[in-house]
Amino acid sequence: RVVETMAGKKVVIRTLDIGADKKADYFGLEREENPALGYRAIRICLTRPEIFKVQLRALLRASAYGNIAIMLPMITSVQEVRDAKRILEEAKSELRGERIDFNESIQIGVETPASVIMADELAAEVDFFSIGTNDLTQYTLACDRQNPSLERFADPHSPAVLRMIQMTIEAAHRHGIWCGICGELGADLSLTDTFLRLGIDELSV
Repeated sequence: RVVETMAGKKVVIRTLDIGADKKADYFGLEREENPALGYRAIRICLTRPEIFKVQLRALLRASAYGNIAIMLPMITSVQEVRDAKRILEEAKSELRGERIDFNESIQIGVETPASVIMADELAAEVDFFSIGTNDLTQYTLACDRQNPSLERFADPHSPAVLRMIQMTIEAAHRHGIWCGICGELGADLSLTDTFLRLGIDELSV
């Protein structure tokens, strides 16, 4: 219904991002001392591929009705992207065998602070970068975003955070892929002009 309503406009859907501050009791995740750096997002998907493939099949099936792109959260290495794409190809093969329509050229993108440093290698594997500014701020400034005592220190307008965003945009464009922003900064009007000057292609608001 979402992609049909968007009538051809791109709809970027993040794959399962359970873990850290997003809890789901039915996953039976163990308590972690530092969940922000723990077993979450793509790490769960790659170690529970039977769950991951169900979501990928659903996204592929929905792609027949509109313009869907798939975003993989918390990617830190090229191998993780390749492992995810292998499962995606398995899902595609199954749907072909069942003669179910889907978009064969569906776009795949990644979100992670590591994309800044690994941009050259990752850009060869994906169609876009998405900058998750909440996690980017947390990891760049070493501030737990769930800790209210760190509110004055976890400044998403920090020059360090903005420089990371700039580096990501430049790297994406250097390799001919687009770069968007998701997270709270996407709707921060005080930074809209800055993001446009930096060349951002998309803001998730």
